[in-house]
Amino acid sequence: MTSEEQHADPDPWPAGLISPRELRGYVDRGEITTIRLAVPDMQGRPKGKIISAPVFVDRMDSQADMCTYVLATDINMTALDGFDLTGWQQGYGDLRVRADPASIRRLPHQPGSALVMGDAFHHDGTPIDVAPRYMLRTQLERLADLGYHVALGTEVEFLLHQGTAQDAHQAGYNGLRPAWPHNLDYALIHPPQATDFFHHLHDALHEAGIPLEAIKTEGAPGQTELTFVYGDVMAACDAYTAFQIIVRDLAQRRGMTANFMAAPATGIGNGLHLHLSLWSPHGNAFTYHPRDDLPPVMEYAIAGLLAAMPHLAPLYAPTPNSYKRYTPHTFAPTHYTWGFDNRGCAIRVTGHGENAHLEVRLPGADAHPYLATAAAIAAITHGIHDHPDLPPPCTGDPYTTHHATPVPADLTEAVHTFHSNQTALDAFGHNVVRHYTRAAQAENTRHRTHVTDIERQHGITRG
Repeated sequence: MTSEEQHADPDPWPAGLISPRELRGYVDRGEITTIRLAVPDMQGRPKGKIISAPVFVDRMDSQADMCTYVLATDINMTALDGFDLTGWQQGYGDLRVRADPASIRRLPHQPGSALVMGDAFHHDGTPIDVAPRYMLRTQLERLADLGYHVALGTEVEFLLHQGTAQDAHQAGYNGLRPAWPHNLDYALIHPPQATDFFHHLHDALHEAGIPLEAIKTEGAPGQTELTFVYGDVMAACDAYTAFQIIVRDLAQRRGMTANFMAAPATGIGNGLHLHLSLWSPHGNAFTYHPRDDLPPVMEYAIAGLLAAMPHLAPLYAPTPNSYKRYTPHTFAPTHYTWGFDNRGCAIRVTGHGENAHLEVRLPGADAHPYLATAAAIAAITHGIHDHPDLPPPCTGDPYTTHHATPVPADLTEAVHTFHSNQTALDAFGHNVVRHYTRAAQAENTRHRTHVTDIERQHGITRG
């Protein structure tokens, strides 16, 4: 029986992703009434419109309009100048959004609603090169030209706070209370509120077709980690975007707030780790056993990551807060190192046999999944194509190394090494590098002129 035949019965609800034909059936029966057509913005957030489902189905093969500034704005949706894509000189016109029919999924926590990811185009039909999904697709195509495709699994950490986002805002974001007060790393007994939330989240992700592997509580109070199953790269990033919609909404409904800052508090880090392997018609190109040498392709990939990722940091560490996560002995890397099953390294070789893969531990939870993955794939492509030297693996404490390149100290340093780097320009092009340089500069300007709590603490009490 085919998938479409299985879903011909009007009673069962489709589990997650649905085809355009299936969507028409649910819309005709009134079971899906609204479509959220989304484009990932520069911060990784889905931006778009809520469209009447019958209207969407009638126009599924056409294009919707959105203001170009959704791809040229800061986190506060401020209309910024200095972008080639759009601005006051160009009048902030529209871009075209074409729905990706492979991305249709229902949102079970919002009955009657479905999410569809879209790709951004100019009016002449050419793709917008700074759009995150297009940037990722371009890197996948470059790697495919070398004979490989990527499997991706994501692993994200975040904090749960007591109180809604509105509560936090009214309190000036002071006095945030974790959803539980202790280190519950690997715990199987959780407070009732957390247990109920995890059950609800697990069921919602399953029904949305988001391939969850595991939920675990982490080392900081209120900290949680979710691991997602390996799969197609674009599908994995689309699923992660849907996950963020669901987890934030469910937390709010239960009187909590999900916090995806890279460094939500001093000494606490949230990561977005990328688990990557390369595949060819012959299988996993990273296949190896611990007593064997690494396969050459894996060595090239590691060397490329170590050589190129220092120059691509704004794509996976996009805010000033990102760099406060890189502190010693916090399981976040401080240098571009690699090692075997070493969680202090930037690149961790893990698994064995057909399950061997690389874990890229550089992105924080504030990273854009499409851009961080695009950066990692661009670096791997650089390694396979150019064969940079591979340094020895780190065999001890990676935080005490004196031989590896340190991660950038802040976003200013990261931008300096990004905007004119030839590897970045070769991979993404001048237009993309200029665009994301401008975005990072805007972030720096906003933070440079903002007075912080620590400045008030030191300034008021001094003397």
